Amino acid sequence: MTVLITLNSNGKGVNIFFNGWRAPCHIGHGGLTNNKKEGDQCTPIGVWAIRRVFYRPDRDQKPTTKLPTTRITEDMGWSDDPRDPDNYNRLVSLPYFYSHEKLWRDDSLYDICVELGYNDSPPIVGKGSAIFMHLSKKDGSPTLGCVALDKNDLLYLLQSVVPGDMVEIKNRILGP
Repeated sequence: MTVLITLNSNGKGVNIFFNGWRAPCHIGHGGLTNNKKEGDQCTPIGVWAIRRVFYRPDRDQKPTTKLPTTRITEDMGWSDDPRDPDNYNRLVSLPYFYSHEKLWRDDSLYDICVELGYNDSPPIVGKGSAIFMHLSKKDGSPTLGCVALDKNDLLYLLQSVVPGDMVEIKNRILGP
């Protein structure tokens, strides 16, 4: 099945839909784009596999899901540096020479984090990295390009999806 993420028809707000269920979610500061570039703060339009779930075992139990799960450790990062052609948009071990995101964060955004198959087969350097579904900020502010949900909504979604399910992000206002 497909998880659909789309702008509301009035252009205000974003929702996620799956098998009759609907919840609000948040996307990148720059909105949606068909031409994602590293650092543009846009959420890419398209269809991607739901790869695996990362979680912080010191803050949360392993989520109930049929998807593969990985415990986040303090030495885990994600390469986001276009100067890193060998590991761009891939999980890396810290410390790491090139620019990267730390998966073990002080805030709670990545306490539960879902890897989406955006730009990963193979990664094209500069086309964007670290596109995840993760927990939203308490104030509901936009992301740097990911999709963010409230914790209960993300946990519900993870209970419902199975390996092989996809995420489709589209701009409903522009049509199908």
